[in-house]
Amino acid sequence: MRLAAQRYELILTAVREQGAVRLAELVARLGVTPVTVRRDVTALADRGLVVRVHGGITLPRHGQHPSHEPHALVGPTAPHALMGMVAPSVEYYWPAIIQGAQTAVAAAGGRLVLRTSCYDPAEDRRQVAELLDRGVRALLVAPSTSGRAGAELLRWLDGLDVPVVLVERVPPPELPTVALDAAVTDHSLGAGLAVRHLAALGHRRVGLVASRHSPHSAAIRAGWAAALASLGMSAQGAPVVEVPPYGSPGWAAACEEVLDQCAGSGVRALLVHADREAIGVLDLARQRGVEVPGDLAVVSYDDEVAAASDPPLTAVRPQKHRLGALAAQLALARITDPLDRPVHRVALWPTLAVRTSCGTPASTTRPVSSRA
Repeated sequence: MRLAAQRYELILTAVREQGAVRLAELVARLGVTPVTVRRDVTALADRGLVVRVHGGITLPRHGQHPSHEPHALVGPTAPHALMGMVAPSVEYYWPAIIQGAQTAVAAAGGRLVLRTSCYDPAEDRRQVAELLDRGVRALLVAPSTSGRAGAELLRWLDGLDVPVVLVERVPPPELPTVALDAAVTDHSLGAGLAVRHLAALGHRRVGLVASRHSPHSAAIRAGWAAALASLGMSAQGAPVVEVPPYGSPGWAAACEEVLDQCAGSGVRALLVHADREAIGVLDLARQRGVEVPGDLAVVSYDDEVAAASDPPLTAVRPQKHRLGALAAQLALARITDPLDRPVHRVALWPTLAVRTSCGTPASTTRPVSSRA
């Protein structure tokens, strides 16, 4: 079998000669499986050497990078635009989204101007107003959407004269006619990936630790419940606990409650949102003599620092950089076609990074011990 480097060179030679090559042609030319070709193409696209299109690849145009140029989806985009972005944080989770958006805007010859808010509708609105005063041509916003204030903010955003793309947010069901584009992660599906991974290891019950203040917790909980139901697994007796932010008052007691419930019910698998909380659960389990993965399998959600935990955590990984790039592309496309373009609501699937925190099939593990 050819080495990866040799396959890469053959793929690049083919696309340089033909301008565009179908994946099926590459499979035949290289004599490898479709999975191998898709993996090779992804590696080349992530390095900016080719652009993925439906069923094949092409050469990148000047200034184009495949990770943030899904033109088949978003259409023609506006170059040299000043774009504003209001993110709820520049820590944990959001930096990669911001970087993805910045990269996409820069590739179009534009500039991204960032403002940060604090999960507060009034502050969101103030920051957006400042960006409008700067003359931005489009906005990426991750606003607060709950309650009356959130609904009023979404209506105001929908009435602005510049395109607005929501990032990791969609209007609630009670606002069905708010015509804002959105780029989101399918967090419900991500939770299902975690449950199915644990089920494949033999676990028949999976507990859930949800982050109390995260806007994604409801979707993660819904995905967890839906996956259990579809697999014929019972949620009865499995701990379902919402915990405050890691290290805040009440956090340790809430996690101790989770471990107590696992010990009492015989549940030996947990999905924990997010990484910091999962690492904290590992620490508390270690203090109680509960081994991970020997006694308890743990999957984290977010994959920000999961690989650095002890043991490394299997984690659901939202495609944050790609999400930011896609949001920016949607906004750039909306600039060029503000009237006839239909509303786009695009959901990216997360992936599962399998590490060591789930161990071997559940039949080889011991019950979780109760607190002394």
